[in-house]
Amino acid sequence: MTETPDHRLPDPGANAMTDRFREVSSRILDALLEERPEWATELGDDRFDDRLTDHSEDAGARRAATLADALGALDEIDDTLLPPEDRVDLELLRTRVSGDLWRTTELRPHTWDPLEQLPGEGLSPLIERESAPAAVRLERLAARCAAVPDFLSTARSVLDSGPGMPRVHVETAIARVRATAELLTGGVDALLADEPSLASRVLPARDAAREALSTHAAWLAERLDSAVADPRLGARDYAAQLWYTLDSELSPETLLTRAESDLLAAEEEIAELAAEYEGRPRHPGQVRRVLDRIAERSASEEATVRPMCEKALEHLVARTAELDLVTVPDTAIRIVAMPGPRRGVCVAYCDPPGPLAPRGEEPTTIAVAPPPGEWPAARRASFHREYNSHMLRNLMVHEAVPGHALQLAHAARYQGATRVRTALRSGSFVEGWAVYAEDLIAENGWGEEPDLPLRLTHLKMRLRTLLNAIIDVRVHAHDLSEAEAMELLTQRGHQEEGEAAGKWRRALLTSAQLATYYVGHREIAAIARDLAAARPADSARRRHDAMLAHGSPSPRHLRALLGV
Repeated sequence: MTETPDHRLPDPGANAMTDRFREVSSRILDALLEERPEWATELGDDRFDDRLTDHSEDAGARRAATLADALGALDEIDDTLLPPEDRVDLELLRTRVSGDLWRTTELRPHTWDPLEQLPGEGLSPLIERESAPAAVRLERLAARCAAVPDFLSTARSVLDSGPGMPRVHVETAIARVRATAELLTGGVDALLADEPSLASRVLPARDAAREALSTHAAWLAERLDSAVADPRLGARDYAAQLWYTLDSELSPETLLTRAESDLLAAEEEIAELAAEYEGRPRHPGQVRRVLDRIAERSASEEATVRPMCEKALEHLVARTAELDLVTVPDTAIRIVAMPGPRRGVCVAYCDPPGPLAPRGEEPTTIAVAPPPGEWPAARRASFHREYNSHMLRNLMVHEAVPGHALQLAHAARYQGATRVRTALRSGSFVEGWAVYAEDLIAENGWGEEPDLPLRLTHLKMRLRTLLNAIIDVRVHAHDLSEAEAMELLTQRGHQEEGEAAGKWRRALLTSAQLATYYVGHREIAAIARDLAAARPADSARRRHDAMLAHGSPSPRHLRALLGV
């Protein structure tokens, strides 16, 4: 029987609905970016570089109304008439708007978290990023500096009338405020060296901003003793935060059960490998002794951290290409010390060029934080044992290649019918891919020396990933104490005391983000496994390139886009 060709014309209703969604999504994104100028700057959209977010109560009410209107407009879109790519964009945008509305009206962190109301995120990129000529950045920086006094005055008013601040948030905010003031001194002077004619415009605004920062730091310090609010979200708010962060129906209790089960399996695996490394049967304390021996033999020093990272990165670019695991984009990557205004939460981060900016020569930056200067010598030595040469290699896999820097370079190539997947990144996808990248290198080997120390370090990082999720849930939805957390991290995670203390602090300062590593890894690894089964003729590189070809959508949407 001969098949009859399908000569049906495209549904005009579907075309109209698609056009409507694309127009609505553009308007909503513009509104979101205008409400959050610092986020727009991060993404490379410079239209709002002359202002800072308005955190006043009136602005919060307007923001809530805008988000509610946006959600209503999205609800009017018939997703059954959209093509698959637009359907995914619709759901991603709906999740983002819903989450922002919940945080604005229910969680309201700007009323109790002083870190939500700091100008550093708006000032640092204009100083650090080479996204525009120095003269242009200085003009924008002057405008933002001029806005700092009123911005911080509003912050104090809102926080004073709020429910109270947690001490750990106030301590971190004080350190960041002081670091921002220092950055404004050295950073602005360096830019003015190239554009001295702008000094009369920039310096008065810079000096006013520095004075306002000093006033704000003193105000925060005065409130340290009274900052006794609980930083834990509580079970109800944490469940909502997890929902919006993961874009998943995974409940906190299910997450906790899975992570604790997988922790037992990972402990068995690292115990077997430690016995192999030592050449002796398994026995109590063996894993920690082996990891300590590796750390002592390969400990970093303050002067060697950056060179070690640079050497590891150079090797990883060649090794990833040699293994043909994934296409390695020709992207410039620079390793720097983490700027002061961004310290206090994590040890390293990847900062790519803004995806909404015109394509240029701006490099991707990998920022690594040194141990805090106020730490005693013993804790600083602990940091350098934890971040030994093997751990720094694994860190570069995660942050650079084939982890974040590579994945985000692939994402920057994505060009959709809307800007949704250019602007929105799923933490589960981004962190999940980076942890999966660690697996790829560990499984295939470093390629130039025995791999047992690297494999043991990789398994220690797997323990860290699992414990991140466990502590995140148990801190915010249960009543995990600091002592219990430290015992978990140092005994079952084999972490140095300084690293464990930093993780406890990070768990209090953030919520749900620490779960993205574990949940995202499970989801990305499952997608890779299912894609290999569905496309057995494809090479690993072709499959991984396919996984990275759709921006950074949440894993459940990536499944739909890949058809697995």
